[in-house]
Amino acid sequence: MEKKEEKTLRKELSLLNLVIIGITGAVGTGILFSSAAMASLAGPAMVLSWLLGGIFYLTIGLTYVQLALNYPEAGGPSRYALYSHGRVTNMLNAFSDLIWYLFIPPIEALAVVEAINFFTSPHGIVLINSSGYPTSLGALLGVLVMLLFIPFNYYSVKFFGTSTTVFGIIKLLLYLAVALGFLIFLFNSMNFVKYGGFVPFGFAGIFSAIPLAMFAFGGIRVIPDYAEETKDHKVLGKAIVYTVLGQTLIYIIFAIAFIGSLNWTGLGIKPGDWTDIQNVPGNPFIDIAGASNLYSLLILTSVIGIVGPFVVGYIYQGGGMRVLFAMARSKYVTDKMKELNKYSVPLWALIVFSVVGAIVAYISAPLPTIYGLISDAVVAGYIGFSVNPVAMHSLISRGKIKPIFPLYQVISFLAFIFAGLIVYWSGWPSVPYAVLLLTIVSVIFSIVYRVKEDFINSIWYIVYIGFLTLLTYIGSVGALSLLNFYYASLVCVIGSALFYGWGVISSKK
Repeated sequence: MEKKEEKTLRKELSLLNLVIIGITGAVGTGILFSSAAMASLAGPAMVLSWLLGGIFYLTIGLTYVQLALNYPEAGGPSRYALYSHGRVTNMLNAFSDLIWYLFIPPIEALAVVEAINFFTSPHGIVLINSSGYPTSLGALLGVLVMLLFIPFNYYSVKFFGTSTTVFGIIKLLLYLAVALGFLIFLFNSMNFVKYGGFVPFGFAGIFSAIPLAMFAFGGIRVIPDYAEETKDHKVLGKAIVYTVLGQTLIYIIFAIAFIGSLNWTGLGIKPGDWTDIQNVPGNPFIDIAGASNLYSLLILTSVIGIVGPFVVGYIYQGGGMRVLFAMARSKYVTDKMKELNKYSVPLWALIVFSVVGAIVAYISAPLPTIYGLISDAVVAGYIGFSVNPVAMHSLISRGKIKPIFPLYQVISFLAFIFAGLIVYWSGWPSVPYAVLLLTIVSVIFSIVYRVKEDFINSIWYIVYIGFLTLLTYIGSVGALSLLNFYYASLVCVIGSALFYGWGVISSKK
């Protein structure tokens, strides 16, 4: 039965489709909202944070290249650990991925609401209050936006790929037009050197800003999710590498444009007070354009504030439903999640993912800011991502797959180290929030679906998650601050190196 269901997934996506899905699935809320928070941590050196983020993510991307080519499955990254470490490890990995995916569409939907508020608030329809939180009406609109994602994923994957390619190209052109507008009309080079220099907060600031960048680098995670629906899975490697390079270039351009166009007095910020930038309510690019009285640029920025997150939201909805599809194959959730509609799309996975996402959008809207949601999503996502480098090394060393590029041990090792650092740098309380949620859902579903096989192969992963949580509590980004940023980061690297070795040894024989 399972083979029949696998064969019914249609192979419709091309290399161009995958690259556009990857880049447009990344360039959205992250670049619009993360910029302000990153500038408050790193100042102008946020440009380096984006560059380092691209390098970090390239190593993770290469592990996806290796694994996706060997296991071209729908929702593949939520299945790889099953082949290397068994069911318990894979269950934790899969639920971490699912949490990441569940958070992103609501984040994007609320970002759309932020942009729409620019047009409605002058007419007395307030969707975002003065503190930056959605009103009740704004939260309901966020739910409506979530529901509008559904048609893009209900019909065939060919419809999804074609529509995303068209909208994605338009979206990227609009984003580049906005970036060029900021660079041409608002650029002030003194912002890079005048207020504390290029690196006002030292290397600690650069590294602290990287987790916010990593939220925006999630685009390649979607590509392996569509591996089974790709015409020729051999193009997956090119799609992943092209996506990382393309989005990194766009992020660096936007970072330069953001710093260069800062209008301190117009934003109500004391010149040089970098830490206060993240307190600007709403989309910071819209606020800068509005403070500078460039109305054509303001309208264009508002348009991308709607279009950009909307496209990201429905792309991640599609990826998330395929994670549920993969989890049903692994027997962590009901087999209903594998049922396909007449367009060969996992119907119940789409329904459940959309409903839960809409609930998340509504109940989370009044509580954290969008920056808090981003941090929580990053933690869950990279806890999940961290398994794949270990799985890759393990599968190669056990002779189950053959390496496709040299120095695979170095690449997988660095990818694991970087994933651990990103989790740690995300700070307290984002780490315990994500870990607590992961623990609750994993315990419940492991009991319901009796997941206990290969538990001994998962001990390293469970202890590793506990290690990162404890380190976050005692480190400089935590509650106690017993270790400064550099010492705590070094402990994270050394500890992760040890867990990497333990993880490889713990793979199934």
